[in-house]
Amino acid sequence: MKVITIVFLFLIGSMLSFAQTQGGTGRKLLFDYNWKFKLGDDTLARLRDFSDTGWRNLDLPHDWSIEGKISPKNPTGGAGGYFPAGIGWYRKTFKAPGEWKGKSVSVYFEGVYMNSEVFINGKSLGVRPYGYSSFSYDLSPYLNFNNENVIAVRVDNSQQINSRWYSGSGIYRHVWMKITNPLHVADWGVAITTPEVSSKQASVQVKATIKNETDFSQSIAVSTRLLSGGGKDAGNNIIKLALPAHSEKEVIQTIKVSKPLLWTPESPNLYRARVQVLKGNDIIDETKTAYGIRSLKFTAEHGFQLNGKTVKISGGCVHHDNGCLGAAAFDRAEERKVELLKAAGFNAVRTSHNPPSEAFLNACDSLGLLVIDEAFDGWRVGKNKYDYSVYFDHWWKRDLETMVLRDRNHPSIFMWSIGNEISERKTPGAVVTAKMLAATVKSIDTTRPVTSAIVTWGNEWEAFDPLMAVHDVCGYNYQLQSATADHKRIPSRIIVQTESYPRDAFTNWKLVQNNSYIIGDFVWSAIDYLGESGIGRSYYSGDVPGENWENDFFPWHAAYCGDIDLTGWRKPISHYRSLLYNDKEKLYMAVREPNPEPLEIKETRWSVWPTWESWTWPGFEGKNIDVEVYSKYPKVRLYLNGKLLGEKPTTEDQEFKATFSVPYVSGNLKAVAVENDKETESAMLQTSGYAEKIKLIADRKAILANGQDLSYVKIEITDENGVIQPNAVNRLHFKIDGPGTIAGVDNADVKDFDAYTGNSRKAWHGRALIVIRSTHNAGDIKLTISSADLSEATLAIKALGNWPR
Repeated sequence: MKVITIVFLFLIGSMLSFAQTQGGTGRKLLFDYNWKFKLGDDTLARLRDFSDTGWRNLDLPHDWSIEGKISPKNPTGGAGGYFPAGIGWYRKTFKAPGEWKGKSVSVYFEGVYMNSEVFINGKSLGVRPYGYSSFSYDLSPYLNFNNENVIAVRVDNSQQINSRWYSGSGIYRHVWMKITNPLHVADWGVAITTPEVSSKQASVQVKATIKNETDFSQSIAVSTRLLSGGGKDAGNNIIKLALPAHSEKEVIQTIKVSKPLLWTPESPNLYRARVQVLKGNDIIDETKTAYGIRSLKFTAEHGFQLNGKTVKISGGCVHHDNGCLGAAAFDRAEERKVELLKAAGFNAVRTSHNPPSEAFLNACDSLGLLVIDEAFDGWRVGKNKYDYSVYFDHWWKRDLETMVLRDRNHPSIFMWSIGNEISERKTPGAVVTAKMLAATVKSIDTTRPVTSAIVTWGNEWEAFDPLMAVHDVCGYNYQLQSATADHKRIPSRIIVQTESYPRDAFTNWKLVQNNSYIIGDFVWSAIDYLGESGIGRSYYSGDVPGENWENDFFPWHAAYCGDIDLTGWRKPISHYRSLLYNDKEKLYMAVREPNPEPLEIKETRWSVWPTWESWTWPGFEGKNIDVEVYSKYPKVRLYLNGKLLGEKPTTEDQEFKATFSVPYVSGNLKAVAVENDKETESAMLQTSGYAEKIKLIADRKAILANGQDLSYVKIEITDENGVIQPNAVNRLHFKIDGPGTIAGVDNADVKDFDAYTGNSRKAWHGRALIVIRSTHNAGDIKLTISSADLSEATLAIKALGNWPR
């Protein structure tokens, strides 16, 4: 019997309150503000005295690709969404305060896409090809305390095509300045596990690597205190040691936590660990880290168990972009992404196909979303000419170790993935490489299983058995139908479907529910994303046929296979999938788009039939239109304008779905759940009149004046009674007054190539989105939206507080 047992307590890497994160602490200062940027190459820009007058002023995070024009002439092609790429330079001038003298000072980049080279006062500190790795450089030897210093960063995304999806370009994640005493806790030097976890007690083992970069031996103490979410003391320990000059040592402490509040997706309880390096009565260094307590176990007999309870995974794959913001990893954008996934009923996410931002993982920890943290899309054999295969041999170990060291303490992460659909997967060399990667992961973290996503487009599935055997959990892409036969052949195999077609939701759900050795399913994809243009499309007869890789489908510039669209609207398939796995949503109704005769709607492999929350179909009067009702109740009834049209069962035998063919008449369509012959819950669709009004719905009406906070404003075009007009395509014009800017605009139409950073956008199916970004000034932000033939709409948002730059 194959058993993987994991019992531990996990950290979240240095997760502070939002205010602390934005302003930084004395040890770690946010370095996002007041950068200069220029698109284009100039090797002299590395020099301190280079004149950057005339360069653009901006704050990070920044993605220059999203700001450019979408064009079929751009070298990223359909894979990159036809966005521009190229080479860009960033420069930041700063003064090193006197208190930094004698300290260890480093600059930390969470992510730069790609091929970055960093300079300090003209001195090259190093290069980092992989655009998803975090990295830091020691600045201490090069700082000038009597003059200004300049950090310059060259970013080279000119070699195309290097990605199968939209990557973005630039310093798209946070940058930090780290200042520590030469005697300090090492970067990513804290790891916490527990040998035992129960509701009564957890045994917490804290490992901290302490570095002595001085010329002398040091006698110190390491104090670790655990605090509950409410700030109460949950346990502490102190240990003394002598640390020789220019050395480091791992200190191990064990602390008991009584009656711990365990971490689960439903109750993501977090604690905080404070590690102090003491010399006498002086605090030489201090780190504060949030953590969660929980245990994992994986077996073929009981599947995946969290804290001793079997959990079935309803997962989704996501890419790293944030729609109209491009790759820019604003904290609020990453948090909202997790909120959308949770609201759609997912309990897990796969970070396809690269390590995500720290903000995303922090949000998964605090909001409760399990994570497969994935390292690479490929190994030695490329999928595109300039992809990671070019760098694999030289960089794989450093990049993989970076991911595991950086992320190992997040309670949300429950599996590591070392690859996706590796091109050389059929060769013996792939088994050797997989063993090498898995061993590297386990040299750092033995508390989680290793997986990767394996696929076949032929009939050689059993040939992958040796490669599967390297993994603790076997990732199947689109192959779950093989699981029952595989189980008979290899009963110990633990299986997760790492990608699946959206339309196969019920079939996959049933396989997951009925087989203990199948722990869950991850749909491709949870959210629409830029690039991989045209995947998930449906089209009309007469249009260019084929899958997304078979033709150039411009103006399609994004994927439409997500359960959630680029504005955050949940498609009907999202409600159906959530209904299967959860009991929070039990009734939903939508309408299948009718064929526009004489044309017919055609589907592709990752599509579902276009289905809408609409009973407004002008031109189809008297023609049959299919109404779909998804229900966890035994039966449903459908009414049109108060008249009962019929009753149908919606049990598992019907896949929890009933379809009614209804001659279209405008009015009120109502689905009613029936249980024990009594009508209970209902869902309703109302025919809309002409477009008259603009309705604005902000997710947050107060944001922080820190230059980075966001408010997402949904825009709906309605009739005079407030009913959304689902066919409205009005051109909208946006105006901002006060301390705010437009961060992005969208409408979820992935064929509309209007700029994502403009001040105008058409509505699509009666909807659009504008994202408002704060400045560094407090005050009232006023959004005004106007459109011909519609009443003007305004919305007020407050920008609160004064935040350091």
